[in-house]
Amino acid sequence: MGFSRTMQTRYQLLMALLFVAAIIYLENQIQRLEAARDKMEHVLATMQLHSLQVPQFRRSDDDLAKSNDQIVIYNRVPKTASTSFVGLAYDLCQRNGYNVIHLNTTRNSPIMSIQDQERFVTNVTNWNAKKPVFYHGHLSYLEFGRFGLSQKPVYINIVRKPLDRLVSYYYFVRWGDDFRPHLRRNKHGDSKTFDDCVEQGEPDCAPEKLWMQVPFFCGHAVECWEPGNRWALEEAKRNLVANYFLVGVTEELEDFVMLLEAALPKFFRGATSLFQQGNCQEKPGGPPCPAGGKSHLRKTSNKQEPSKETIRKIQRSQIWQMENDFYQFALNQFHHVVRRSLRRVNGELTPLGAQFFYEKIRPR
Repeated sequence: MGFSRTMQTRYQLLMALLFVAAIIYLENQIQRLEAARDKMEHVLATMQLHSLQVPQFRRSDDDLAKSNDQIVIYNRVPKTASTSFVGLAYDLCQRNGYNVIHLNTTRNSPIMSIQDQERFVTNVTNWNAKKPVFYHGHLSYLEFGRFGLSQKPVYINIVRKPLDRLVSYYYFVRWGDDFRPHLRRNKHGDSKTFDDCVEQGEPDCAPEKLWMQVPFFCGHAVECWEPGNRWALEEAKRNLVANYFLVGVTEELEDFVMLLEAALPKFFRGATSLFQQGNCQEKPGGPPCPAGGKSHLRKTSNKQEPSKETIRKIQRSQIWQMENDFYQFALNQFHHVVRRSLRRVNGELTPLGAQFFYEKIRPR
């Protein structure tokens, strides 16, 4: 009797295991069939898309002209690695078939008169012989739609930690950089450190000097250039989100370059490898840097890091807090784009391929 019960129990257990195995097998088969179906739908959709003979997909001469008239404006904020980045654009322009034009304003003023705004907008949109074109210059944001034009440029920019930017500028106008080391700057001969400047309350290091990135993104309105103006901060944030294609950060410049190459290949094809070659640093036991690499990162000469006391004094100011608020906002936006557009493979970030496709196209 006991033996019979034992055999019956074993039989029931065996049947249960077989049932579980069968369920797992069926689930695996269903998953394989679903994957095969998805793959087949993707292949069919691709074949259908390529075989479409719809007139609007045929590119006329006018269509080809329009696809080649793109305008990129980099209204560069001073001392945010702008010279380093622009060097890439100049190195790539002939290879990629576009023009680079520097906008040089009188006394480097970032604000234009109303008549110069109109002239600039008209020149940029109508100078067809130079399109596609990459403009760069120290100019605050300018809304082309205000002038009744249908074509708008693609705006890009780079921002930097506000105190780091000011310290770099302070030493730059005194000592220059390794890009043009023999050029005498307008504060040449002043050996006072940034710490000394802050301690003595000099105007060159006053909190008002921090007010730079907010107004560059805010624009030409008078409120934009009033240090500490709350409306200007909110307008700068709005413009960054609504009117800029991409805004990077100095501290993560390579990721910015990589995103631009992936999204705007007409201008930036080859930019990532060129940037990496130019800024390669050989490590002990590591591979050698490529020969002939051209450095793009410029370094301010004789720059000294501010003391902790100086940093505390600066960070107590409302202007620093507002500029830092804007920087953190831009940084969060940039990191969001990075997370959605790049992936890490073997420790290196690489652009994602297309994450969408077309299907169920009718009529066939």
